[in-house]
Amino acid sequence: MAGRGKSRDRIEPSFSGRDDRDDDDDFALDVDDRVVRGRSSKRVAPKSSRARQPERRKRDRREREGGSFFGFIRRIVYWCIVFGIWAGIGVAGLVVYYGSRMPSASTWAIPERPPNVKITAVDGSVLANRGTTGGEALALEDMSPYIPEAIVAIEDRRFYSHFGVDPLGLARAFVTNLTTGHMVQGGSTLTQQLAKNLFLSPDRTLERKVQEVLLALWLEQKYTKDQILAMYLNRVFFGSNAYGVEAASRRYFNKSARDVNLGEAALLAGLVKAPSRLSPARDPEAANARAQVVLQTMRDQGYITDDEVKTAMSQTPAKAKRYWSGAGHYVADMVMDQLPGLIGDVKEDIVVDTTIDKTLEKRAEQSLNDVLSKDGAKLDASQAALVSLDGTGAIRALVGGRDYADSQFNRAVTAKRQPGSSFKPFVYAAALEKGLTPFSVFNDAPIRIGDWTPENYEKKYNGEVTLATALAKSLNTVAAQLVMYDGPDQVIKLAHRLGIESELQPNASIALGTSEVSLTELTGAYAAFMNGGYKATPHVIRRVTTADGSRVLYENTYDNPPRVLSEAIAANMNTMMMGVINQGTGKSAKLSGWQAAGKTGTTQNSRDALFVGFTSNLTTGVWFGNDDGKPMKKVTGGGLPARAWQEFMVAAHKGLSPAPLFGNGQFMTDPAVNPGFGDQPMASVEPGMAPPLEEPTTIGSILSGVFGGEADVRERYPQATERPRRQPMAPVNGGPVPPADIAQDGDVGYGDALPPGDIGEPEPSPTGRPRRTTLLDLIMGQ
Repeated sequence: MAGRGKSRDRIEPSFSGRDDRDDDDDFALDVDDRVVRGRSSKRVAPKSSRARQPERRKRDRREREGGSFFGFIRRIVYWCIVFGIWAGIGVAGLVVYYGSRMPSASTWAIPERPPNVKITAVDGSVLANRGTTGGEALALEDMSPYIPEAIVAIEDRRFYSHFGVDPLGLARAFVTNLTTGHMVQGGSTLTQQLAKNLFLSPDRTLERKVQEVLLALWLEQKYTKDQILAMYLNRVFFGSNAYGVEAASRRYFNKSARDVNLGEAALLAGLVKAPSRLSPARDPEAANARAQVVLQTMRDQGYITDDEVKTAMSQTPAKAKRYWSGAGHYVADMVMDQLPGLIGDVKEDIVVDTTIDKTLEKRAEQSLNDVLSKDGAKLDASQAALVSLDGTGAIRALVGGRDYADSQFNRAVTAKRQPGSSFKPFVYAAALEKGLTPFSVFNDAPIRIGDWTPENYEKKYNGEVTLATALAKSLNTVAAQLVMYDGPDQVIKLAHRLGIESELQPNASIALGTSEVSLTELTGAYAAFMNGGYKATPHVIRRVTTADGSRVLYENTYDNPPRVLSEAIAANMNTMMMGVINQGTGKSAKLSGWQAAGKTGTTQNSRDALFVGFTSNLTTGVWFGNDDGKPMKKVTGGGLPARAWQEFMVAAHKGLSPAPLFGNGQFMTDPAVNPGFGDQPMASVEPGMAPPLEEPTTIGSILSGVFGGEADVRERYPQATERPRRQPMAPVNGGPVPPADIAQDGDVGYGDALPPGDIGEPEPSPTGRPRRTTLLDLIMGQ
């Protein structure tokens, strides 16, 4: 109660007594904020409190205005964090989802690279590679060091530092593509590209990209960087059907990736971006422009110096043909055709050792192109082929056409053409086996056999000639008469025995080579003359082994060939065919210092022209013509083919010591066939030289040998009506001479009854002279 006497003024609670207070911490109660019991108070707040309120509002407004920018930044950061969290959750969900659609990582494995077939020449150098990739796999250390440097520089500069995915590279690619408005850079690393090439389809989908990243991380965890780079370089596509650096190097530069220089490595690295569009075979200017970019990038990253850049830029730009080029690819195709029959399906990398001499292969291709380039156009000859083999049948050179890049058709192996007169040696050999000799005389005159009237190429006739002369001059009438003497079936048997595998028609016109054969089998059959009478089966594969050489899958067995001709007949045929080159239709094929023998061949209207000949070293066959069968302009076997043959054989024999042919140019006797026929030199066929005598034979005996006896002939073909004619000529030099009534003065003997064009197996004559046993009978077991 004592307090009532004190002042009735109340002291309002406040913190104003703190001098060091912050103005922001002012706290005061107005009278309106107080609750008073029993009476109201209408007192007014102190003036000091009312004065501070406007100042406080001004200060709050200034703070709000000054902090708006930083508040915006804070909000951006905040929402970015929120978005990143949710994006991370979303990405994790996608990874889990798409990852769950992939096989278990424990089952992941690098798929086997498609098997490669490495085809090598006789010296071990590579002729070609065949398989899906087109080239063998190389270890990183075996490649030119410029190749991996160029690839890393242009495709993935941080390859050796990232973990399979390059976030910086992705960001850089994103910004670059965003600023340019179109796709300029890709963010995939080499590891990601390898993962895509190994496991995934090229589809541009989110699922594939996620799986690509997962597989890249797996590759980085399982393999070293060098292993990953080697796998990439051996599998990446470089355009023009070339997968891997080895295939690309051989495709574009015709060399191994081991030997690639800086400029070539830059070109290869530049192709990875767009292999089909930038291929040198398609656009060499674009390919070389891209190579310049690669070189600049390599310099910027310190791989090469300015001087090296200048040197590389000064090199001749790469120019590649639109397809694989080089005659070796004809050989490679031939090998691939034969492999399944030798080893079955190719399931691993293998090496095929061939019999091809790479130097001879190049000389053969050059010889054909030299002749075609010089005279092919003006003589309407557009194509040529050549095959050359040794005495065992091993093919040393094979060219299937003018340019493999233009046409992959193998005219030496696959094409079958009429051989023309180049088939005559088989007709003459059959006649020698039947008892004739090189000195047997026939009448070169017009003759008609059935509906067929053979004519000489020059439509001139020489009268009485020996077989040696008839073969040297390629007289068609004499060859036709020999078929009548031999019987077409006997000629066919001999041709098949020597190596002709094609079907031959048993008719009289076979004397002029009307049945089609391949150049390879024809040349292989000639090798039997060259080697002294042994079969020479053409073959190009020597051995097939696994890539590491641990297993031999195949090895040929042509080292013990059978005898198919007697030594005497082989020697006599060689001597007779030497006359073709020395004084006959094949003079253009003469070789200085070497004995050479051969035979020309020309088909009707010069559609095909051939020359097949041999030395003691090689047997070589050459064909010229057109794929569409268009006639050439009077091209004969003694023209373009003989010239190409001569050019090749000169190159093939350069540096070799001359060796004689089998028989050394001498005629030999075969006691089983001609007991009274002694050794005679080739000079004995010259006029004035009398060859040894042999039993006289007439055209009647020739026909009886074909049709089965004189009585049978008279029964089948009535005697012609009597007409004035010359007295039949007596046999000259012991050889059979056609009677004068055969086509004398344009008339045809035998009246209207003509020998058929098709002549079957000769029938035995019960009344004729007993047939003598020949060496051929002994060989054939007859």
